[in-house]
Amino acid sequence: MADDEGQGSAGKQGAGDSGGEDTVDARPDRSSFVSSLLSIKRKNGSRKSVKTTRDGEPSYVYNMNFEKVGQCIIINNKHFNSSTGMNVRNGTDKDAEALYKCFRNLGFDVVVYNDCSCARMQELLKQASEEDHRNSACFACILLSHGEENLIYGTDGMIALKDLTGHFRGDRCKTLLEKPKLFFIQACRGTEFDDGIQADSGPISDTDASPRYKIPVEADFLFAYSTVPGYYSWRNPGSGSWFVQALCATLNEHGKSLDILKILTRVNYRVARDFESQSDDPRFHEKKQIPCVVSMLTKELFFSK
Repeated sequence: MADDEGQGSAGKQGAGDSGGEDTVDARPDRSSFVSSLLSIKRKNGSRKSVKTTRDGEPSYVYNMNFEKVGQCIIINNKHFNSSTGMNVRNGTDKDAEALYKCFRNLGFDVVVYNDCSCARMQELLKQASEEDHRNSACFACILLSHGEENLIYGTDGMIALKDLTGHFRGDRCKTLLEKPKLFFIQACRGTEFDDGIQADSGPISDTDASPRYKIPVEADFLFAYSTVPGYYSWRNPGSGSWFVQALCATLNEHGKSLDILKILTRVNYRVARDFESQSDDPRFHEKKQIPCVVSMLTKELFFSK
């Protein structure tokens, strides 16, 4: 229901910039600490380009020509221990069912886990990250639960989202290196309401083989949140959450023809335009919601081969 201020040159200098060592945008009082950790050496030929196509143009589309599309884990938390103070999430089973069908249709191997504790969620994702994904094109995880900003509820309390998603970093899950790792999160991220405002009508085999080729460990993640930081996320007990309804409808219609960021932009449109809360309590009446996409993808992702 911050960015550090600082100075520094960019990794690639523009025409008016001087060369020199790379640095980071950190506060001046951290510079000695940062410089002790980051000493980046430049060597001729040490930076490789992305894999090129036959005509020499770089390939900016993820390779989906694998034996499997990939694994999709759905964690569906409906009931919570009384100690958490969290209510039953009526309507979440509708979400889980619709998502199961939707991602199966996209070719994923889907498994649903119901009412998981924090330890169980941690265990499931750690195990998944340790599996062999060499024959898979990508990985997806969907979390349906209560939440707060940067936190998600298990049945027995809260856990940091980064503690769950971090298992799939490039240095921890090697068989998903350079492959998309997708997380869809249906949960509140705070307690603010969006009143709205009236508008005018009207992969591994897909890389350079050089051992010097390095990838940021946080690359190739995508996080699709049901709402923006600080806000409630809405769910209808009869038809499910707004975000999941829009996500499934859009994936069913365009999942095999549009790339994921275009799809999620259309999801944003649907949620923003087609949904508004209805409640007898004026505090909860006529509220709006906008999903939030955070992408570290390095290529376009299409679910078709």
